[in-house]
Amino acid sequence: MLLLHIGAFRLDVDSHQRAPWQSLAPRTRLLCALLMVFAIALTPNGRWWTWAIYGLGLIGMILSSRITLPVLLRRVAMESVFVSVLLLSTLFREGGDVIWQWGWLQITTEGLEVLGSVTLKALLSLLTLNLLILTTSVPALLHALVSLRTPKLLVAILESMYRYIAVILEEVSCMRRAATSRNFSGNGRWQRQVLGNMIGILFIRSFQRGERVYQAMKSRGYQGLPPIRELPKGGRRDVLALTLVAVLTLLGQSVYLL
Repeated sequence: MLLLHIGAFRLDVDSHQRAPWQSLAPRTRLLCALLMVFAIALTPNGRWWTWAIYGLGLIGMILSSRITLPVLLRRVAMESVFVSVLLLSTLFREGGDVIWQWGWLQITTEGLEVLGSVTLKALLSLLTLNLLILTTSVPALLHALVSLRTPKLLVAILESMYRYIAVILEEVSCMRRAATSRNFSGNGRWQRQVLGNMIGILFIRSFQRGERVYQAMKSRGYQGLPPIRELPKGGRRDVLALTLVAVLTLLGQSVYLL
């Protein structure tokens, strides 16, 4: 999901908002989001009322964060384009009554139910994760992962990926300007050859630039995580938020048992 937004590389647009959601500790926000995503993803197909309850809870979280809705919707729409390719394959599942058929291709009631269920799961999960990313800075997220006992090597890999994507973007921007200043045009074959050479040069330059950046980070005291101001500590509000999310997930799962 991170790589889909490298064109607009400001991830935490609303992290500085003063809202109830942002006042929670980053690890509480992370736990709430993970709890919601696991509950949504593990719900069996066809549990429409369960997802309706989760949707209402998610709306409450979005409203309490005062998030910038156009940015949230634009990011979810961009990610949904990639997810929709996978979703289409679920439409032609066998089982149930046949609604439409053309040769061996057919749409059944079972396929429609699976498509609707998976689409809702993907949409709610994307909204939850984007809410977390838009309202929490990357360093705070990394520190939250460490506080939750995530292996430090994995956290360091995530941090390096975030840092080096910016480096690669800068190199691509420089190469694009250089090509434009040299009247980069011509037939398709020549353009493909030049682009292939640019990709090779980009790999070598990124490797060399990454090594220089790493040495500069080490000389400035880099110890595996980016520096960050003091994070808010958990309190009653964090306990209350986690309790509410846990009750919401249990309520959604119990709808079909009552």
